[in-house]
Amino acid sequence: MSLILYTKPDCPHCAKARAYYTSQGIAFEDRNAQDDLEYRKEMFSYTGGDPTVPTIVEDGRLKQVGWEGKG
Repeated sequence: MSLILYTKPDCPHCAKARAYYTSQGIAFEDRNAQDDLEYRKEMFSYTGGDPTVPTIVEDGRLKQVGWEGKG
């Protein structure tokens, strides 16, 4: 499984998502969509322009925007 988290620095919801996947032993790639314009563009291609983080992409498909229904 390939898992990507699009995040931004100091985001408490992003920290919760990271902690969850780490606690489950699930490897993920953390992409800073705030500071890296290419990652932001990628994230927007999944979300239709929604800037909410974390955006979670699993095996190339959008899984979730936000964490626990919150952004």
